[in-house]
Amino acid sequence: MARDNNRAPRKAEENDGLVKKLICVNRVTKTVKGGRNMRFAALVVVGDGAGKVGCAMGKAKEVPEAIDKATLRAKKNMFPVSLLGTSIPHEVLGKFGSGSVLMMPAAEGTGVIAGGPVRAVMEAVGITNIRTKSHGTNNPINCVKAALAGLKELRTAEQIAAIRGKSVEEING
Repeated sequence: MARDNNRAPRKAEENDGLVKKLICVNRVTKTVKGGRNMRFAALVVVGDGAGKVGCAMGKAKEVPEAIDKATLRAKKNMFPVSLLGTSIPHEVLGKFGSGSVLMMPAAEGTGVIAGGPVRAVMEAVGITNIRTKSHGTNNPINCVKAALAGLKELRTAEQIAAIRGKSVEEING
């Protein structure tokens, strides 16, 4: 009683060593003369777990297509993050829209203390010890973009010393 398999073969999941986190999927409706057109918008964060991360939105008529589009765009938007061991080098405040995310370095063994969308970003980057607090909005898109804006501002003492043309000892005081 075997049936013919008329399905298209599944896409082989590319094993590129990246951490992919689906943050949210929104159903978007456009009202037109003939009724309502439904589409889906997906927010995905992609990281390598070792200091590179990117995020993007993907929109399509089906959820899997939206997720695939978002994943491809997030891979293209990846940027390096300055880390200090398993945490961040200094306290930073990232802002986007009405939302802001305060990120504070934490000692070894603290873990990731963060809300849902920000936690996914930290796990994708590879940060295992950090304290965060989100203010102003609980919209996952704004929270993720605020967290990424803060991560872009991070600099190690060596990077600051190189920019200013000084030694690390002069920077650290």
